[in-house]
Amino acid sequence: MTKNQLNEDDPKLKLIDARLEKIREEIKQACASCGRSPEEITVMAVTKTVAPVYINYAVKKGGLTILGENRAQELCEKYDDYLLKREHIHFIGHLQTNKVRQIIDKVSMIQSVDSLKLAKEIDLQAKKHHLSMDVLLEVNIGREETKSGVLPENLPDLLVSVSGLENIRIRGLMAIPPQNQAERYFSEMEELFQKQKKEQKWDVLSLGMSADYPLAVRHGSTMVRLGSAIFGPRNYV
Repeated sequence: MTKNQLNEDDPKLKLIDARLEKIREEIKQACASCGRSPEEITVMAVTKTVAPVYINYAVKKGGLTILGENRAQELCEKYDDYLLKREHIHFIGHLQTNKVRQIIDKVSMIQSVDSLKLAKEIDLQAKKHHLSMDVLLEVNIGREETKSGVLPENLPDLLVSVSGLENIRIRGLMAIPPQNQAERYFSEMEELFQKQKKEQKWDVLSLGMSADYPLAVRHGSTMVRLGSAIFGPRNYV
Protein backbone atom coordinates (compact mmCIF):
# COMPACT_ATOMS: atom_id res chain seq x y z
CA MET A 1 0.00 0.00 0.00
CA THR A 2 1.41 3.39 -1.02
CA LYS A 3 1.29 6.48 1.14
CA ASN A 4 -1.64 7.79 -0.90
CA GLN A 5 -3.79 4.65 -0.67
CA LEU A 6 -6.50 4.60 1.95
CA ASN A 7 -6.39 2.00 4.70
CA GLU A 8 -9.98 1.57 5.84
CA ASP A 9 -8.77 0.29 9.23
CA ASP A 10 -6.70 3.39 9.94
CA PRO A 11 -7.94 4.72 13.33
CA LYS A 12 -7.25 8.27 12.17
CA LEU A 13 -10.25 8.09 9.84
CA LYS A 14 -12.78 7.70 12.66
CA LEU A 15 -11.14 10.60 14.45
CA ILE A 16 -11.55 12.77 11.35
CA ASP A 17 -15.22 11.75 11.17
CA ALA A 18 -15.77 12.67 14.82
CA ARG A 19 -13.96 15.99 14.50
CA LEU A 20 -15.95 17.00 11.44
CA GLU A 21 -19.19 16.15 13.23
CA LYS A 22 -18.10 18.30 16.18
CA ILE A 23 -17.15 21.18 13.89
CA ARG A 24 -20.51 21.16 12.15
CA GLU A 25 -22.34 21.08 15.47
CA GLU A 26 -20.31 23.97 16.89
CA ILE A 27 -20.85 26.04 13.74
CA LYS A 28 -24.58 25.28 13.93
CA GLN A 29 -24.68 26.46 17.54
CA ALA A 30 -22.62 29.58 16.80
CA CYS A 31 -24.92 30.48 13.92
CA ALA A 32 -28.02 29.93 16.04
CA SER A 33 -26.66 32.30 18.66
CA CYS A 34 -26.28 35.18 16.17
CA GLY A 35 -29.09 34.59 13.69
CA ARG A 36 -27.00 33.17 10.87
CA SER A 37 -27.35 30.03 8.77
CA PRO A 38 -24.64 27.34 8.74
CA GLU A 39 -24.90 27.42 4.95
CA GLU A 40 -23.22 30.83 5.09
CA ILE A 41 -20.01 29.30 6.47
CA THR A 42 -17.37 27.54 4.38
CA VAL A 43 -15.09 25.13 6.23
CA MET A 44 -11.59 25.15 4.77
CA ALA A 45 -9.32 22.17 5.37
CA VAL A 46 -5.85 23.53 6.13
CA THR A 47 -3.44 20.97 4.73
CA LYS A 48 -0.07 21.96 6.22
CA THR A 49 1.95 18.76 6.96
CA VAL A 50 -1.13 16.55 6.36
CA ALA A 51 -0.76 13.62 3.95
CA PRO A 52 -3.00 13.76 0.86
CA VAL A 53 -4.66 10.46 1.80
CA TYR A 54 -6.27 12.08 4.86
CA ILE A 55 -7.12 15.27 3.01
CA ASN A 56 -8.84 13.29 0.26
CA TYR A 57 -10.74 11.28 2.87
CA ALA A 58 -12.04 14.47 4.46
CA VAL A 59 -13.12 15.65 1.02
CA LYS A 60 -14.89 12.41 0.03
CA LYS A 61 -16.39 11.44 3.38
CA GLY A 62 -16.73 14.86 4.96
CA GLY A 63 -17.82 16.83 1.91
CA LEU A 64 -15.18 19.53 2.28
CA THR A 65 -14.79 21.67 -0.82
CA ILE A 66 -11.90 24.07 -0.09
CA LEU A 67 -8.28 23.32 0.77
CA GLY A 68 -5.94 25.90 2.29
CA GLU A 69 -2.23 25.74 1.46
CA ASN A 70 0.43 27.53 3.54
CA ARG A 71 3.60 26.75 1.61
CA ALA A 72 4.33 26.98 -2.10
CA GLN A 73 6.72 24.04 -2.12
CA GLU A 74 4.35 21.77 -0.22
CA LEU A 75 1.50 22.67 -2.55
CA CYS A 76 3.58 21.79 -5.61
CA GLU A 77 4.69 18.49 -4.07
CA LYS A 78 1.17 17.37 -3.08
CA TYR A 79 -0.95 18.91 -5.83
CA ASP A 80 -1.09 15.91 -8.16
CA ASP A 81 -2.26 13.65 -5.30
CA TYR A 82 -5.28 15.79 -4.38
CA LEU A 83 -8.80 14.94 -5.49
CA LEU A 84 -9.58 18.65 -5.52
CA LYS A 85 -7.75 20.82 -8.02
CA ARG A 86 -7.12 24.50 -8.64
CA GLU A 87 -10.69 25.82 -8.36
CA HIS A 88 -10.95 24.36 -4.84
CA ILE A 89 -7.53 25.38 -3.48
CA HIS A 90 -6.63 28.66 -1.77
CA PHE A 91 -3.20 29.88 -0.75
CA ILE A 92 -3.31 31.23 2.81
CA GLY A 93 0.32 31.54 3.92
CA HIS A 94 2.82 34.35 3.62
CA LEU A 95 3.73 34.47 -0.06
CA GLN A 96 7.05 35.74 -1.37
CA THR A 97 6.91 37.42 -4.76
CA ASN A 98 9.38 34.92 -6.24
CA LYS A 99 7.03 32.06 -5.32
CA VAL A 100 3.94 33.45 -7.06
CA ARG A 101 4.79 31.88 -10.42
CA GLN A 102 4.98 28.44 -8.76
CA ILE A 103 1.40 28.48 -7.49
CA ILE A 104 -0.48 30.84 -9.81
CA ASP A 105 -2.01 27.99 -11.86
CA LYS A 106 -2.69 25.77 -8.83
CA VAL A 107 -4.96 28.00 -6.75
CA SER A 108 -8.17 29.95 -7.32
CA MET A 109 -7.63 32.44 -4.49
CA ILE A 110 -4.67 33.98 -2.68
CA GLN A 111 -5.80 35.08 0.78
CA SER A 112 -2.57 36.68 1.96
CA VAL A 113 -2.14 39.82 -0.16
CA ASP A 114 -0.61 42.47 2.09
CA SER A 115 1.35 44.74 -0.25
CA LEU A 116 1.09 46.37 -3.65
CA LYS A 117 4.38 44.70 -4.63
CA LEU A 118 2.90 41.24 -4.09
CA ALA A 119 -0.36 42.19 -5.79
CA LYS A 120 1.51 43.43 -8.87
CA GLU A 121 3.40 40.15 -9.15
CA ILE A 122 0.17 38.17 -8.84
CA ASP A 123 -1.36 40.39 -11.53
CA LEU A 124 1.64 39.84 -13.82
CA GLN A 125 1.70 36.06 -13.41
CA ALA A 126 -2.09 35.81 -13.73
CA LYS A 127 -1.91 37.71 -17.01
CA LYS A 128 0.72 35.29 -18.32
CA HIS A 129 -1.62 32.38 -17.58
CA HIS A 130 -4.72 34.18 -18.89
CA LEU A 131 -6.27 34.10 -15.43
CA SER A 132 -8.20 36.45 -13.20
CA MET A 133 -7.05 35.74 -9.64
CA ASP A 134 -9.35 36.20 -6.66
CA VAL A 135 -7.56 37.62 -3.63
CA LEU A 136 -8.21 38.66 -0.05
CA LEU A 137 -6.37 41.53 1.60
CA GLU A 138 -4.66 40.30 4.76
CA VAL A 139 -4.98 42.66 7.73
CA ASN A 140 -2.57 42.64 10.66
CA ILE A 141 -5.40 43.49 13.00
CA GLY A 142 -3.33 42.89 16.15
CA ARG A 143 -0.40 44.98 14.88
CA GLU A 144 1.99 42.13 15.63
CA GLU A 145 5.55 42.57 14.42
CA THR A 146 5.93 38.84 13.80
CA LYS A 147 2.93 38.63 11.47
CA SER A 148 2.36 39.80 7.93
CA GLY A 149 -0.61 41.87 6.85
CA VAL A 150 -1.45 45.48 6.15
CA LEU A 151 -2.15 47.68 9.17
CA PRO A 152 -5.82 48.67 9.43
CA GLU A 153 -5.13 52.36 8.80
CA ASN A 154 -3.27 51.50 5.59
CA LEU A 155 -5.99 49.21 4.25
CA PRO A 156 -7.85 51.95 2.26
CA ASP A 157 -4.71 52.90 0.32
CA LEU A 158 -3.88 49.28 -0.46
CA LEU A 159 -7.46 48.65 -1.52
CA VAL A 160 -7.36 51.53 -4.00
CA SER A 161 -4.00 50.46 -5.43
CA VAL A 162 -4.86 46.78 -5.84
CA SER A 163 -8.30 47.55 -7.26
CA GLY A 164 -6.59 49.13 -10.25
CA LEU A 165 -4.92 45.88 -11.33
CA GLU A 166 -6.64 44.18 -14.26
CA ASN A 167 -6.06 40.51 -13.45
CA ILE A 168 -6.99 40.61 -9.76
CA ARG A 169 -10.39 40.62 -8.11
CA ILE A 170 -10.61 41.50 -4.41
CA ARG A 171 -13.20 39.32 -2.70
CA GLY A 172 -12.75 40.47 0.91
CA LEU A 173 -10.46 40.29 3.93
CA MET A 174 -8.41 37.76 5.88
CA ALA A 175 -6.75 37.97 9.29
CA ILE A 176 -4.98 35.90 11.93
CA PRO A 177 -5.78 37.82 15.13
CA PRO A 178 -3.85 37.37 18.39
CA GLN A 179 -5.28 34.72 20.70
CA ASN A 180 -5.50 37.16 23.58
CA GLN A 181 -8.43 39.55 23.34
CA ALA A 182 -9.72 37.54 20.40
CA GLU A 183 -13.25 38.93 20.59
CA ARG A 184 -11.97 42.51 20.36
CA TYR A 185 -9.99 41.76 17.21
CA PHE A 186 -12.77 39.73 15.62
CA SER A 187 -15.13 42.64 16.24
CA GLU A 188 -12.69 45.05 14.59
CA MET A 189 -12.33 42.78 11.57
CA GLU A 190 -16.11 42.49 11.28
CA GLU A 191 -16.38 46.27 11.32
CA LEU A 192 -13.69 46.68 8.64
CA PHE A 193 -15.38 44.10 6.44
CA GLN A 194 -18.90 45.46 6.80
CA LYS A 195 -17.66 49.01 6.13
CA GLN A 196 -16.49 48.01 2.66
CA LYS A 197 -18.72 45.02 1.90
CA LYS A 198 -21.58 46.74 0.09
CA GLU A 199 -19.53 49.24 -1.86
CA GLN A 200 -16.89 46.72 -2.92
CA LYS A 201 -19.32 43.79 -3.30
CA TRP A 202 -17.15 41.66 -1.03
CA ASP A 203 -18.38 38.22 -0.03
CA VAL A 204 -15.50 36.60 1.91
CA LEU A 205 -14.33 37.28 5.45
CA SER A 206 -11.73 34.60 6.18
CA LEU A 207 -11.50 34.63 9.94
CA GLY A 208 -11.18 31.95 12.59
CA MET A 209 -8.96 28.90 13.06
CA SER A 210 -9.10 25.69 15.05
CA ALA A 211 -8.92 27.37 18.47
CA ASP A 212 -11.49 30.10 17.90
CA TYR A 213 -13.73 29.43 14.90
CA PRO A 214 -17.10 29.52 16.75
CA LEU A 215 -16.27 33.03 17.99
CA ALA A 216 -15.25 34.06 14.47
CA VAL A 217 -18.58 32.82 13.12
CA ARG A 218 -20.39 34.98 15.65
CA HIS A 219 -18.44 37.94 14.28
CA GLY A 220 -19.35 37.55 10.65
CA SER A 221 -16.75 35.13 9.31
CA THR A 222 -17.81 33.41 6.10
CA MET A 223 -14.82 31.05 5.97
CA VAL A 224 -13.04 29.29 8.83
CA ARG A 225 -9.57 27.80 8.29
CA LEU A 226 -9.27 24.51 10.20
CA GLY A 227 -6.25 22.24 10.40
CA SER A 228 -5.81 20.51 13.75
CA ALA A 229 -9.57 20.70 14.42
CA ILE A 230 -10.00 18.28 11.49
CA PHE A 231 -6.77 16.31 11.30
CA GLY A 232 -5.47 16.44 14.87
CA PRO A 233 -2.14 17.83 16.12
CA ARG A 234 0.39 18.49 13.39
CA ASN A 235 3.48 16.35 13.03
CA TYR A 236 6.38 18.61 12.13
CA VAL A 237 8.98 15.80 12.03
